[in-house]
Amino acid sequence: MKILFATGGTAGHINPALAVASYIRENYPDSEILFVGTADHMEARLVPNAGFDFKTIDISGFRRSFSPSAIKHNVKTLLNLVKSSGESKKIIEEFQPDVCVGFGGYVSGPVLEKAIQMKIPTCLHEQNAFPGITNKTLAKQVDKVMVTVEDAIKHLEAKGEITVTGLPVRGEILEADKEFSRSQLNIPKDKPLVLSFGGSLGAAPLNDAMFDILVENAQNEKYSHIHSVGTNGTAYLEKFEAAGFKNGKLGTVEVRQYIDNMDICMAAADVVIGRAGASSLSEIEALGKASILIPSPYVAENHQYHNAMALVNRNAARIIEEKDLTSDSLKALLDELLSDENVLREIENNAKAMAITNARERIAEIIISLVK
Repeated sequence: MKILFATGGTAGHINPALAVASYIRENYPDSEILFVGTADHMEARLVPNAGFDFKTIDISGFRRSFSPSAIKHNVKTLLNLVKSSGESKKIIEEFQPDVCVGFGGYVSGPVLEKAIQMKIPTCLHEQNAFPGITNKTLAKQVDKVMVTVEDAIKHLEAKGEITVTGLPVRGEILEADKEFSRSQLNIPKDKPLVLSFGGSLGAAPLNDAMFDILVENAQNEKYSHIHSVGTNGTAYLEKFEAAGFKNGKLGTVEVRQYIDNMDICMAAADVVIGRAGASSLSEIEALGKASILIPSPYVAENHQYHNAMALVNRNAARIIEEKDLTSDSLKALLDELLSDENVLREIENNAKAMAITNARERIAEIIISLVK
C-alpha cells in the first residue's frame, strides 16, 4: 500500500498529517508513505524529522495586493503553477501511489489535481470551519472529503462523501490530567488558573490588552495566570520587568516568552485565552476547557473567526473580535467567567462534547478505504 500526502506551509497542516501517517505506519508496517511539500517551509524540517520520505515542488500562494512586490510575486506564482504540475506528475509516476491525500497548504492543489487527472483515488482534509479556495475547488473533484467540524460542510460542494473526522490531537494532550498538571506547576488549590497566549510568535494586540490585567492581578493575586508573549515579544518581557516582574514572575502571575509545556499548562487551566487556529481549538475541546477566543483577522478567508463561532454557537466558548479587544473588555469577560462556576462548567462540558479524540483513526480508515 502506497500513500502520498501533500501538505505544507504551517504546523497546523503538517502535524495532523504526520499524526495520521504515523498511525498508518504503526498499524500497517508494510505501507510506503511519501510526503510532498515545499523546500522553504517547515514541512522540509518536520517531515524528515518524523522519519518519512519527502519530495518537493515549487509552489506559492497569491498575494491579494497590487503593490509592485505583490505583482512580481504573483507572476512568479503563475509560473510555479505550471512548473509544479510537471513536478507533481513526475513524483506520482515514480512513486505510483494507491491513494493521494491533501492536508491543506498551497502544495495540495497541484499534487491532487494531477493525481485526479491520472485516475488515482484522492481525498482531502479541511481543518477549518470555513474552507479555503484550494480545498473548495478540490472538493468538487476528489473521491472523499473530510472535515474537522460539521460547520464546514455547508461551504463545500463535494463530488463524493463528506465525513466529519475531527482533527488529530497530540497524545500528550489526550493523556493530560488537570490535578497532576496543577501540582507540576505549583498552582495553589484555592485559585483558578488562566492561560493566555497568541501563538508561538505572539500577538501584539493580545499582549497590549493583557498587560494591565496581568499587572493588576500580580498585585491582588485574585487568580493564577500564565501568559506567553511569543518569540516576537521580547519588548513586552522588558516592559513587565520594568513593572516589577523578576524573571517574568510576580505574585501569582508568570509571563513567559514561549510555552514549551503546553500540554501541562492547558490541562491545568480553568480558562484559556488565545487565537482560534484549528489545532488549538481541537486541544481545547479534547481537554474540555472554557475559552475566550480572539480570532486572528489576518488569516485567509478570516477562517479563525468561523472556527471560533463553531464553538461559540454551541455555548462552548466566548469570543472577542480583535477590533473590540481592550484590557477592559477582556477583563470584564474573564471576571464574568471566573465568578460563575456553573457557567464555567457548562462551557467546559459543551467544549468536551465537541471533541473527537479518535480523529487520526477515522481519517486513516477513510484513506485506506480508497486503496484499490
